[in-house]
Amino acid sequence: MSEERLTSGDFTEQNEPFALFAEWLKDAEASEINDPNALALATVDSDGMPNVRMVLLKGFDEHGFVFYTNFESQKGQEILGQKKAAMCFHWKSLRRQIRIRGHVSVVSDAEADAYYESRPRGSRIGAWASKQSRPLEGRFALEKAVAEYTAKYAIGSIPRPPHWSGFRIEPVSIEFWHDRPFRLHDRVEFRRDATSGGWQKVRMYP
Repeated sequence: MSEERLTSGDFTEQNEPFALFAEWLKDAEASEINDPNALALATVDSDGMPNVRMVLLKGFDEHGFVFYTNFESQKGQEILGQKKAAMCFHWKSLRRQIRIRGHVSVVSDAEADAYYESRPRGSRIGAWASKQSRPLEGRFALEKAVAEYTAKYAIGSIPRPPHWSGFRIEPVSIEFWHDRPFRLHDRVEFRRDATSGGWQKVRMYP
């Protein structure tokens, strides 16, 4: 990838955010050492206090951005309670960032089942063994739970836990940021009033 490509501001001329996201993610897959699909996910609890953590993007299309988790976890409970979330991708090697805000829906059972089946067997066992976000009395308790579920599902398929599925963030805002010299960065935000509406593009001061 040329230096001209990395510093060009031509992305500001594009009018469709999902195609631009796909292009930037492809660039990140070629340049980032680990997890180019990693993102910071922000949620809010019932008291209005924010939380943020890293998760992995597992799919996206014009309907939104998908990740999977334990619905009994802290983030799962906060999303189910508020039905809103935000995410931020930061690709240091490219000096690029994308921020996304939107409403959240649960993926279909068919989508969750298909992704769950694609995971390594150990990860599927882990989805049963881990009481995510809850206190753990010691590492042995987790290892014991893993051993118990490994024995339980020693033969045949491992069913998807009822508390494990995926969320889709349906964006109402997608902002693209690209580093430029002297902090005169390029920022373009795509906005819409509803998840099914058309996009308005706004160029922002850095």
